[in-house]
Amino acid sequence: MANPAQPEKTVADGSIDFNHVNFSYKHGSGEETLQDIDLHIRSGETIGIIGGTGSGRSSLVSLISRLYDVDSGSVCVGGKNVRSYDMEALRDQVAVVLQKNVLFSGTILENLRWGREDATEEECAEACRLACADEFIERFPDGYNTWIEQGGNNVSGGQKQRLCIARALLKNPKVLILDDSTSAVDTATDARIREAFAKKIPGTTKLIVAQRISSVQEADRILVLDNGRVNGFDTHENLLRTNPIYREIYEAQTQNGGDFDQPVPDGKEGDLA
Repeated sequence: MANPAQPEKTVADGSIDFNHVNFSYKHGSGEETLQDIDLHIRSGETIGIIGGTGSGRSSLVSLISRLYDVDSGSVCVGGKNVRSYDMEALRDQVAVVLQKNVLFSGTILENLRWGREDATEEECAEACRLACADEFIERFPDGYNTWIEQGGNNVSGGQKQRLCIARALLKNPKVLILDDSTSAVDTATDARIREAFAKKIPGTTKLIVAQRISSVQEADRILVLDNGRVNGFDTHENLLRTNPIYREIYEAQTQNGGDFDQPVPDGKEGDLA
């Protein structure tokens, strides 16, 4: 029998449970970033997360990989409290791609294998196909041996984001979190990435934090956050009928083509980048 004091090293599946979670960056300050979050996500679901600046979108997903810990309540992945896991094991199985993930100086293959050192070249190529990165890599004269400058300064923002998504996919994670990580990708490519995910990694739970409703409207369910609270959690069609905030965002974006987020007023702190 395993020693119960030993940290868990295996994540059973991609189910995620937030059990009445409260969270603040300054514990005890009374300024709660997230308030009474109670959510239950099935393994393999695709969940969109929408909300304005300061709504708590990035704060919420950061609790899943334990970048921060809750003040009260609990977050569970695979049916177990995230605090019970070995940190490295948890973060191998909960892959996070941020808007500004970092590439380092080295070849494309070396950057990809930072996600998994023993990945074969074919596995790297398959991850890039899923992330729609293959289409620009194959245009480079040196292909996967193309040299990437420090910080990825010799590739575009959208190319950098797709390489970071491919790198995360190489971990074969139980949970994949895309935190505004296709913001520099055109809408057609964004749609192809989501379609590939639905077909090729159906067992992976996918959380897509986005400003564009077009990026999440085909998700199984969409979470609407407002001022750190759950304002709605349902399908796109149901939210359009029943949720005034979601309907307002949708109408503003479809009529004007804009994003939900607005510039943060001077002196106000926004959501986590």
